[in-house]
Amino acid sequence: MTRWILPAATLLLVALSLPFVLHAAGLGWSGMWADLSDTSRIFHADAPLANTAIAAHMILGAALTLAAPVQALPVVRNRLPGVHRRAGYVIALAAVLTGAGGLAYIAARGTVGGWWMSLWFAIYGVAMIVAATQVIYHALDKNMARHRAWAVRLVVLAVASFLYRVHYGLWYAATGGAASNEAFTGAFDRINVVAFFVPYLLLAELYLRRRGPRRNPARRATVRKA
Repeated sequence: MTRWILPAATLLLVALSLPFVLHAAGLGWSGMWADLSDTSRIFHADAPLANTAIAAHMILGAALTLAAPVQALPVVRNRLPGVHRRAGYVIALAAVLTGAGGLAYIAARGTVGGWWMSLWFAIYGVAMIVAATQVIYHALDKNMARHRAWAVRLVVLAVASFLYRVHYGLWYAATGGAASNEAFTGAFDRINVVAFFVPYLLLAELYLRRRGPRRNPARRATVRKA
């Protein structure tokens, strides 16, 4: 029974995030080719490079929201190792480009919420790039324990953009939007720009520490010799 919990939770997450994914990907795709400066605050008529960066960030980030959790499922890793390996490279590259696109946009235009939002979104982007590169590095190094630990962190970061919106939905449903405003400078706005990924990373660390290392030094040595 318990072996179905993770696949079921993953499918539920994918299903719940699908409206967000479709919206983000659609807006990003439109912003890549059309002038959306009159309808969206994140696109600007005089900033084609920044627009391209944020559009790519949105498209790739939407894909990551779906792909990263599925990629991490044991059934994919165990039954489709070739697919898992090849898809891993694609997902990691997408994560690096997602983070880089967001950082490029922040450097060029900043964010609607000012320096505080820019700071934490930049930290989020750097964390995404670090996690993706570490996932690939440890896979190539044949250190599967660290590879999987970094994969857990990458999955958390991949779904964090969706969780950012979930927090807003729940908060507005519960309070009507108290301590939040259109400039994203309210108390809740300032908390949420940290809370959408940092607490989840901390929970992931607790999970990884309780799970403990599952390395087999003898097996790893054999793999290295091969």
